[in-house]
Amino acid sequence: MPGLPRTATGTKGPLVNTWTADELRTIAQVDELQVASRRPDGSMRPFVTIWFTVLGEDVYIRSAHGPQNGWFRRSRESRTGRVRIGDVEKAVAFQTGDDAPHDAIDAALHAKYDRYGPGPVGAIVGPSAAEVTLRVLPTR
Repeated sequence: MPGLPRTATGTKGPLVNTWTADELRTIAQVDELQVASRRPDGSMRPFVTIWFTVLGEDVYIRSAHGPQNGWFRRSRESRTGRVRIGDVEKAVAFQTGDDAPHDAIDAALHAKYDRYGPGPVGAIVGPSAAEVTLRVLPTR
């Protein structure tokens, strides 16, 4: 249900929450976000700039270079990190996108990024993108 806290599936990590309406309005206007995962020692890795989409109350990111892409692999393994999206910077949990609405994510990514041509967008949409999808949830 909207507004109720959620926990990251399969983790014993931090409790997560939903994005606020103001945050969603702000970040929906931005083309790129920066993502950083937490190292095993607790320090943060450097930020990496990637594309993303907002769908409903959720923020989704995908790896353009498959499951072995460094930022994706480290984010999936650590399950926690930070994102910068426009003026918003948050501690986050990364949740697998197994149950994500992939067709709707594909459509949202096409609507947002098709102006850059079929190559870049093609790397983050379609059946193979499902396995490289993460939901980004702010932690409290």
